[in-house]
Amino acid sequence: MLGKSQAKYIQSLGQKKLRDQEGMFIAEAPKIVGELLASAKSHIHKLYALHDWIEEHHNKLEGIDLVEVNETDLQRISQLTTSNRVLAIVKKFKIPETIAIKDTVSLVLDTIQDPGNLGTIIRIADWFGIEQIVCSNDCADMYNPKVVQSTMGSIARVKMFYTDLAEWIAQQHDAVVYAAVLEGKDVMAMEKVNEGLIVIGNESKGISPAIMKLVNVKINIPRKGKAESLNAAVAAGIILSHVV
Repeated sequence: MLGKSQAKYIQSLGQKKLRDQEGMFIAEAPKIVGELLASAKSHIHKLYALHDWIEEHHNKLEGIDLVEVNETDLQRISQLTTSNRVLAIVKKFKIPETIAIKDTVSLVLDTIQDPGNLGTIIRIADWFGIEQIVCSNDCADMYNPKVVQSTMGSIARVKMFYTDLAEWIAQQHDAVVYAAVLEGKDVMAMEKVNEGLIVIGNESKGISPAIMKLVNVKINIPRKGKAESLNAAVAAGIILSHVV
């Protein structure tokens, strides 16, 4: 049976303060843990799993600190509404000190505060081969359990940076800055982008005025219906599908 102190420690990693203090985060469910075993096995600090999951994956678990738990124990430590067979305690990924933007397309996120949106954007970026995302400091925490869950493992493959966005963009003198707005170039008619920064704004307020001043090219997703706006992750997916 899982000890109280161990369970309490795992539960505490649902809080950003404790994640930052410990340098660890939680990843749950077979799909995500499987992706981490394939892409970032050395980052897995400890696994808690049901017997049948361990039996299915025993050939991938060499060198992993593994604890077999029952369904009751797993439910106690899970951040999910319904626990799902395996939970991993994972070391945070090392972030490079500098952000290289030459010969690459980077996503830039201005105050994306919904964890589900951020996680989905990370997954979309991974799908389209975007290797890095630059976030404003007030974006959701990339290690929030809901963000991790929504990435479906892509968190291991996309580098994430948090910074003062307006200050950082202003320093990228040679970069072309694209922004998703209600009026601008039709994204469906644009040529492919091989280098640049693509800014996606806040779910309700859009892109902040300080960052709009730094934009070179405004991008528009043509609207045919009556919806007032698009979900930030949906907008990111549509834009990347046309310009990358």
